[in-house]
Amino acid sequence: MEKKRETARPSGPERPVRRGRVMSGLDYLRSMIEDAVPSSAFCGTLGIRLVEVDHGRTLYLCEPSDQHTNALGISHGGLAAALIDSATGSAVLSTQPVGGRSTTIELKVNFVRPMTAGMGTVRCEGKVIHLGRRIATAEAHITDSRGRLMAHGSATVMVFPDEA
Repeated sequence: MEKKRETARPSGPERPVRRGRVMSGLDYLRSMIEDAVPSSAFCGTLGIRLVEVDHGRTLYLCEPSDQHTNALGISHGGLAAALIDSATGSAVLSTQPVGGRSTTIELKVNFVRPMTAGMGTVRCEGKVIHLGRRIATAEAHITDSRGRLMAHGSATVMVFPDEA
């Protein structure tokens, strides 16, 4: 019986993580927008897209759909939480040098209006509030196409310097 030969190629989350260790957080996120490096499978599954990034600021878009609805017919709160976590975490990541990494250690979400399928694209803008050597804080706001606030939140993010 012939053994199937496996090819050694990066896939899944491994590829973006490795690429992120050789470029600054801002360059890495810009590469995601340009499709030079893949976005996370998680964001892809939810339809969350990074569309703008600057030092300490990010903008994500998402169109709530039937795949996001809960038993009540509105978007599950996890969608807003995922948007806010992505926007705040990426805002902090955009400030990191080559090899720097970060991860959310606390997330607070306030739901103001329900998001529903068919409402159109929502925007989630994240901004760094405080950037320390080990701890950063950031906030994010989700608005609908008319600029109405849907949800807002904040995150505390642990910053890891380059370990190399």
